[in-house]
Amino acid sequence: MEKKYAVKNMCCANCAAIAERKAKKVKGVKELELNFMMQRLTVVYEEGADVAAVEAEVIKAIRKIEPEAEIA
Repeated sequence: MEKKYAVKNMCCANCAAIAERKAKKVKGVKELELNFMMQRLTVVYEEGADVAAVEAEVIKAIRKIEPEAEIA
């Protein structure tokens, strides 16, 4: 399953890259791309994953790097 999210308030491309690397490590994520220029997060979830729980962990991982990030 693939979901796309709008991302706002990322301070810089470097922070986005670091946040992307952290979020890719979340269990249940098959693929993930955080595009700073397009302000978009694309997540492909592993088959059978609890999407809501994995989504919450991805957002938590991103906010550890960029606390002001808004993901919707």
